[in-house]
Amino acid sequence: MKIHIEQLSFEAIIGLLDFERHTPQRVVVDIEAKYSYKNKSFINYAELSTLIKKLITEQKFKLLEEALLALEEIIKEHYPTIERLKIKIAKPDILSDCTVALSKEWNYQLS
Repeated sequence: MKIHIEQLSFEAIIGLLDFERHTPQRVVVDIEAKYSYKNKSFINYAELSTLIKKLITEQKFKLLEEALLALEEIIKEHYPTIERLKIKIAKPDILSDCTVALSKEWNYQLS
């Protein structure tokens, strides 16, 4: 099975610039997770969405890299049946002419 959470959009303090440390900005997160659906074990997308928003809004990360790695850690901790995980974090409003984003993939089947 593969779960997709796309365009999860919320406001958070994230970034290095002075104004980013004081003014929440829009953050958009995309998650794709492949997992084993055995014995009716599943990933609750509502809980996962809440977990993502809670972590990013509470931690007030300075770097997207830090936020991305923290998300991977907490998602894998809560959902150990995940075999592959892809996370993308975007700040669509930080620059006037583009969206900036960071993404990474993990393959736990090879671990």
